[in-house]
Parts: sequence; C-alpha cells; structure tokens
Amino acid sequence: MVETYNDKVVKQFTVMTVVWGVVGMLVGVFIAAQLAWPWLNFDLPWLSYGRLRPLHTNAVIFAFGGSSLFATSYYIVQRTCHARLFCDKLAAFTFWGWQAVIVAVAITYPLGITQSKEYAEPEWPIDVLITLVWVAYGVVFFGTIARRKVGHIYVANWFFAAYIITIALLHIVNNLALPVSWTKSYVIYSGAVDAMVQWWYGHNAVGFFLTAGFLGMMYYFVPKQAQRPVYSYRLSIVHFWALIAIYMWAGPHHLHYTALPDWAQSLGMVFSLILLAPSWGGMINGMMTLSGVWHKLRTDPILRFLIVSLSFYGMSTFEGPMMSIKTVNALSHYTDWTIGHVHAGALGWVAMIIIGSIYCLYPRLLKLPGMYSTRAIEVHFWVMTIGVVLYIASMWIAGVMQGLMWRATNADGTLAYTFVESLKLSYPYYYVRFLGGVLVLAGMLLMLWNLWKTAQQARDTAPIAVIAPAHA
Repeated sequence: MVETYNDKVVKQFTVMTVVWGVVGMLVGVFIAAQLAWPWLNFDLPWLSYGRLRPLHTNAVIFAFGGSSLFATSYYIVQRTCHARLFCDKLAAFTFWGWQAVIVAVAITYPLGITQSKEYAEPEWPIDVLITLVWVAYGVVFFGTIARRKVGHIYVANWFFAAYIITIALLHIVNNLALPVSWTKSYVIYSGAVDAMVQWWYGHNAVGFFLTAGFLGMMYYFVPKQAQRPVYSYRLSIVHFWALIAIYMWAGPHHLHYTALPDWAQSLGMVFSLILLAPSWGGMINGMMTLSGVWHKLRTDPILRFLIVSLSFYGMSTFEGPMMSIKTVNALSHYTDWTIGHVHAGALGWVAMIIIGSIYCLYPRLLKLPGMYSTRAIEVHFWVMTIGVVLYIASMWIAGVMQGLMWRATNADGTLAYTFVESLKLSYPYYYVRFLGGVLVLAGMLLMLWNLWKTAQQARDTAPIAVIAPAHA
C-alpha cells in the first residue's frame, strides 16, 4: 500500500519541537536563576545574561514554536486538503534548513554575534538561510493547497497561509542591512525609523508567528480532540479577517513616550484596543466548541491543555490592549509586569496549545490509539499549570511594585526610592519565578519521556513482514 501522506517530515519536526522545548526552557530556567543568584554567570561572557537571554527567546519562539508550526501545518494541510505534501524534497529541506538555522543561532549568540534587534538577532548569513527555508516552506504549503482534492479551504489553513506570507514580509523588511563582514552588518534604517520598523516586525512576530499560526493549530485540534464541529464557522472567518486587518497596526504601542510621533503612538494604542474583539471572538469560538461535551474536561488531559491554553490566550489578549493604554504603559513599561504578560502568552497560550496538539497528533502519526501514558499527561498538565501561574503571578506583583516605586516622589519632588531598593524588594519574586520555570521544565522533560516511550511502543507493536516461500 502506498503511503498517502508525507508524515516523515511531520514526525521529524514533532520530535524536534519537544527537544528544542526542553533546551529553550532549560536556558530560560538558567537565566531566571542568574537574576536570583547573579554569581551564576561565572564571569564568563558567553554565559552572561545579555547573551543567553536572546538565545532563550529565540529557542522558545523559533526552535520550539517554529518547529511545532511546521509540524502541525504540514499535518493539517494534508488532512484537510486530502493531498500529499507538495515536493517531498523541498519539505525535507525545510526541516534540515530550519535545524541548521537553530544550531547557527545557538553558536553565534553566546559568542556575541548578533544584530541586537529584538526577535531578529541573527546576523545576515543566517537571515539569508531563514529566507530560503521560508520560501521553500511557502512553496510546499501553497503547493499542497493548490493540489487539494476538495474545493473548500478549511479555516486553519487560512491562518497558516496568513502567517507564512506575513512573516516573510516582516523578516525581509526588518532585516535589510549592509554586510561589512561575515559576522557583522549594519541595518539600513536609523533612529526612530529603525525603532518603528523593528516594532512593526516585533509585535507582528507576536501577532502572526505566535498567534495566527497557533490559531490554525487551535481550529484543527480542539474540534478533533473534542470530536465536535467548530462552534461557529462563520465566526472563525470573521475572526480571521478582523485579526489580520487590525494586528499590523498595533506595533507602535511598544514605543510610547519615545521619539516616535504622538499620532503613531496613539494609532498603535487604538488598534491594540480594537484587537480585543477579534481575539476574544476566537477564544470564545474555541471554547464553545465544547458545547455539549464539557464533561470531557474531567477525563481528557489533552483537551484540558487545549482549553486552558485558550483561557490564557483570552487573558493575554485582554492584558496586552490594557497595557497599550498610555497611562497604564507609564506604570508597566520596563517593569517585570511586561515579562509576566509575555510569558502568560508564551507559556500559557503558545506552549500549552503546542503540547496539547502534539499529544493529540503524535500517536496518530504512529498509528496508535493514544500516548504511552495518559497519567503522565495528567501530571504534566498540573505541573505546567502551577508553574505558569507561579511565574506570571510573581512577575505581575513584582512589576506593579517596581512601577509604583519608580514613580513615587517625596514632597520636594525627589524620588522616594532608588533603583537598587526596588531591585532588592524584587528578589523574593525572582525566586518564585525560578520555581515556576523549574516546574515548566520538569513538565517538558516528562513529555519527552512520554514521546520516547510511545515511539518505543510503536516499534514493539509494528507488524513483522513475513516473506512467503516461493512455490516450486
């Protein structure tokens, strides 16, 4: 029997998703420990916080998150289009090319070879490789849609398509630079223009890489795991068009009270507030898909991962617009409140939807009825949830405290507290954040073990080919 779908590349990306998840979160736990115990940098430049922090963000966003997007988009587009991936060799190139990008980043960042642009730190040779891989990805994805056996294009593929196109645009424009050596280049923009382009890129990396792509995941795996149709297909289409039309304008909210013109800052704030509507429309659509089967949350930990991720998505997409209001931003900016917000989205929404999707996807790839240990998934859910709550709650409290201390003044107008005093009072929250990170990392290690045991189970139960004797 000829295999209908190309699941080899899906398996490869799925396994590397979990591997890079462990690596990225391990680096995150280490730098969280450095903030609590600064001597852990050991006075080594390649272990300093300033070099490891971008390594952590890129490993979690692009290695862990990116690999999961490749895996799930390739899996979903084949099933919803009833067609094999377009060009197996190009699909294989996207896997090996993306892993090469990740390894190159892991080598160059600790050496201090970066562009120093948030979420866009790789130097120009790596950026060129990213572009080649991304173009190949687009050819494979859209080629598969073009050869589909059904007329309808399922909404998950709309979200994947939007994220692929938009990330290509963002990456190329933000990384226009003049190389002066193999390890150094200078961006063509300057001053406020560079800041505006960077945060047009930076926030839309959140909006399309970390939101649109994962909404594609949500619109497939939530109905699949719940065994229910999407609550409202019409709402999903409205959600799609509203989200992609509005998100592109929200970037300036990262630049309040800077040299950016006031009208641009206000534009970013207004569009950020409008974003609340489509974001919550998508969250409600995903959650209401469980109408009639809410009882499954008691017994299905995979569904619990998926639905709790949606609750974090709703919370993050309420908090983000609120923090974009100038008066709130005056309190929150540069504080650990922002760190709490980012991780509510990155750990609560992104990581949990990835984990739930992979637990749903992996046994199906191996032709098994389920993962090796449902009990391990249950434990993972609670360990992860407690870890995320400890992390974000500690950062929220620390951030509000820092913001209030920094703006407090005496009767004569002088500052009531020094920066060092606010830092000293932040230490208890840094310990709690470290504990939360350890729990999240422990959950990822448990997941890696569960995947390995499931793969072992698939090998043990695989049918043995028997060669019939030739007849005389």
